[in-house]
Amino acid sequence: MVKITFIKKVTLLLLSFLPVLILAQQDKTGNWIMYFGTNKLNDKFSIHTEFQYRNHTVNTVDTEQLLPRIGLNYHLSKTATVTVGYAYIPSYTFESVQTAPEIEEHRIWQQFISTNIIRKVKLEHRYRFEQRFVNSDYKNRFRYRIMFFVPLNKPKIEKETLFLGLYDEIFINDKNTFFDRNRLYGGIGYQVNKNLSLQTGVLHQQVSNFGKFYLQFAVIFNTDLKNKNKNLNN
Repeated sequence: MVKITFIKKVTLLLLSFLPVLILAQQDKTGNWIMYFGTNKLNDKFSIHTEFQYRNHTVNTVDTEQLLPRIGLNYHLSKTATVTVGYAYIPSYTFESVQTAPEIEEHRIWQQFISTNIIRKVKLEHRYRFEQRFVNSDYKNRFRYRIMFFVPLNKPKIEKETLFLGLYDEIFINDKNTFFDRNRLYGGIGYQVNKNLSLQTGVLHQQVSNFGKFYLQFAVIFNTDLKNKNKNLNN
């Protein structure tokens, strides 16, 4: 009975996304395939690793952007982390005959993340500052994201937990156009074990007067290099 109930929950959640997906098909829809990792070095430091493969359309050969990003995390506490990092973002024009990226960006970034639990809902605030070297131009940008994680089949997110993920993120420039963009996301995730989780969902990105939907697929894989080093020393 437990397994049947669990399957029903997953099916209902997937069906709830069908209207959004149908709406998204009315316009050209892109997709993002993503990997995120937090690689623990010790109790205070970890390495953030990330790679995103973004496409103009659902077809995975229509590359829009590649986004490798790396950072050094300092854990102030179990609920607060600061990070400094670097990213390189090449961007490609849709259906361009040029093989090289039309836009290249080198980005330095800093962020602060804080989390708290309200009943069984995990709430995450992310504040990020970016110094962007875009081709020959320099830009600053501020981002704020609020995200909710809601466990569906257990009191909290742990091994074998199905959860709902929702977030909204706003981007603000320091010059020219004040409003850069807004991203609204809804999806479902599954916590496979302590180190691995999977997420899939739909993101809507609004840039000025243009909006677009993206299907998202993410793998989050965290490692504890501290324990691995201990085992090697033993």
